[in-house]
Amino acid sequence: MRQFARTASLTGYAELCRSLGLDPAQLMASVGLDVADLDVPDRWVPAGPMARLLELSARKSGCDDFALRLSERRGLGSLGPLSVVLREEPDLRGVLDLLSRYAHAYTGVLHLRVTEEDRWATVDIRLEFGEAVPTRQVQDLVIGNLVGIIRILIRPTWVPTTAHFAHEAPAQPGTFRRLLGANVHFGAEFTGFILDSVDLDALVVTADASVRPYTRQLLLSLVLPPEQATQSAGASRVVELLLPLGRCSLEEVARHLGMRPRMLQQQLAAEGQNFSSVVHGTRGRLAEHYLSIDRFSLTEISLLLGFAAPSAFSRWFRQQFDLSPTAWRDATRSSPRADVAVGPIRIPQARRSSGGGIPSRRGSAAADD
Repeated sequence: MRQFARTASLTGYAELCRSLGLDPAQLMASVGLDVADLDVPDRWVPAGPMARLLELSARKSGCDDFALRLSERRGLGSLGPLSVVLREEPDLRGVLDLLSRYAHAYTGVLHLRVTEEDRWATVDIRLEFGEAVPTRQVQDLVIGNLVGIIRILIRPTWVPTTAHFAHEAPAQPGTFRRLLGANVHFGAEFTGFILDSVDLDALVVTADASVRPYTRQLLLSLVLPPEQATQSAGASRVVELLLPLGRCSLEEVARHLGMRPRMLQQQLAAEGQNFSSVVHGTRGRLAEHYLSIDRFSLTEISLLLGFAAPSAFSRWFRQQFDLSPTAWRDATRSSPRADVAVGPIRIPQARRSSGGGIPSRRGSAAADD
């Protein structure tokens, strides 16, 4: 399904283009967008063209850190009414919780997941466009935006313990190190960042407890309410866990949800779904995510999605997306290149750390300029 995002995602775009000698109106028109939309930050536009716009702008400017530079020009105001609520959260934990639940109110492609294990917290970013688009610049923009928000709310010098990008390293990583700290890793197994769990309890400097009841009322009035708990969403989460194990049957999913298969089928039908549609939808979402990470071979992805062989995965993928997995992967790269074998990749399990160290997520560190 085609996704949309608010034009607030491009706050500061025109100014950055002009500072680099680019014509923002011409660039936007070339991907089917109207520069006048930038004056209406709450307007919804197709997200795919926005991603292509950022890639085109990076290429035309010769700045592969274009989107990261753009993130520096954004403040909390680009989040609309949600920014008011974030300012009144008591701590960073509350801020990240709200962002993970309400990010869809400003862009349909962004999904955040925050997990804690031992002394570390991981913010995992997934982008789901529903079409083959390059996502390198969008990855950079999202991480830059999140780090910028945290700096505004808790302290201006904050940086994550480690930052991770699924895409390859930029030619000039200086901006990445300046904004994200020294520990930036590229070609990683996920896009996101890791922080000390202690930071989750950091107080929001703008918070006023007396105002919080009113901001909660504002939260309820947002145009798009938080996602309701549905049986199909719960089933999808279980399917995601069981697919790599090869045990993703109706009976097994129902057992994990604590109900009989017939009851699960009935509840899914009441939501206009069935078990097959949930499995296909979950596989499609995960396939888009895994194909964006070059370190996963097609064989590994087929196993992660519960297929017996890569050929079965390829046939299914072509039926769903009218493209082969390889063609999709090439279309989402900024600069298509041949696949490079990078050693065996483990099937992702729960993120673990040993001896209190930072969880290991493979990827190369930023090289010196």
